[in-house]
Amino acid sequence: MLATATDRVPAGADWVHEVKWDGMRVIAEIHAGAVTLRSRSGREVTASFPELARLGETFEDVVLDGEIVALEQGRPSFGALAERMHVRDSRRAHALAATRPITFMIFDLLRLFGQDLTSQPWSARRELLERLELRSPHWQVPPTYADGEQLLTATAEQGLEGIVSKRRAAAYAAGRRSPDWRKLPHRARQSVVVGGWRWETDSSTRLGALLVGEPDGEGGWRYLGRVGSGLVGAAGAALLPELQALPRAEHPFSNEVPREDVLGTTWTEPRLVVEVQALGRGSGGRLRQPAYIGRRHDVSAQDLQEAGDG
Repeated sequence: MLATATDRVPAGADWVHEVKWDGMRVIAEIHAGAVTLRSRSGREVTASFPELARLGETFEDVVLDGEIVALEQGRPSFGALAERMHVRDSRRAHALAATRPITFMIFDLLRLFGQDLTSQPWSARRELLERLELRSPHWQVPPTYADGEQLLTATAEQGLEGIVSKRRAAAYAAGRRSPDWRKLPHRARQSVVVGGWRWETDSSTRLGALLVGEPDGEGGWRYLGRVGSGLVGAAGAALLPELQALPRAEHPFSNEVPREDVLGTTWTEPRLVVEVQALGRGSGGRLRQPAYIGRRHDVSAQDLQEAGDG
């Protein structure tokens, strides 16, 4: 079950609120002592997280929904988790488990002792989940909160990703995005310079993505990644003529641009400044899930360099 995006916290006693974890969504199936972990796409990732094997000792038959996170100084770090997500070699996975341990944040119970619970309301599933008392150094059941606005403020202050609000009476709609779960992330906004652009896939008339950067502290520009979300329709159409008027032969960034980002890109002089929002930084300092907000006509590239922090 997937949450829909919202721009406000649902109010009233019909809703309950949880921390939105910056991690990897996983379904854990425990049966006859064995644990199978599957990602949101259905790919098996059991080998990547050997520290969760002992979940098999908890109950004979149970299916759990949750988020795997890697904590750094008490806060989830997607960059730290990225080192673990795609490891398939058993020896390397066990070595990383010692140096980059993970925690499974369990927030739903889908099956227990062979009984499918997905048609039950969230409140009933949650009550059963809490009765299981699943606690260890590598898994836990985080608390829920009645006051969503207070939780939103607290998560912002603590540098967490945001909150998820859930309707207490909602059944579990497996594989579907539902308005009964609503996510409200904290997205940091930043002014960045545009150094390149790409067409939308299978189009030669619509802007598909911007390649953006921030000051590198030495008068140049550090590459931050591609921004595609938010460019459809009038927003992209308005920006395209400005980009086409500033062509250059090579990219303007002082650090390496991945080959997959270079292919199909038209480079531009780093003069146009745009506002983006993102879910923090991932591995290599790249923006995570960035979205285009708008053109900053009131800020120049020189202004960014003088500010020194983008």
